[in-house]
Amino acid sequence: MASKSLSTTGRLAPIHPGEVLKETLAGFGISMNRLAQALHVPANRISGIVAGQRAITGETALRLARYFDTTPDYWIGMQAQYDLEKARDEWEARIKSEISPLHAA
Repeated sequence: MASKSLSTTGRLAPIHPGEVLKETLAGFGISMNRLAQALHVPANRISGIVAGQRAITGETALRLARYFDTTPDYWIGMQAQYDLEKARDEWEARIKSEISPLHAA
């Protein structure tokens, strides 16, 4: 299972979708190189995602969904959730202090 650590805000740090992909590969006994070949993508794309250094794009979500018989929404949704949580950790406090909500008259 993906390791859980605390973010700078004291909340659990978001889990990169590459962690889920890594666990999925392990569960099926598939190497990153084998997956890259099956998806017709460069091996460094898969290794970058698994390492948490690269995002899952729409194209990659489509390829992963086809291969694992899931939906692209599953993969891209994980990426969007990760991105949002990272943004919250980095920007939410500052944005709350800088921007006042619009109050309808």
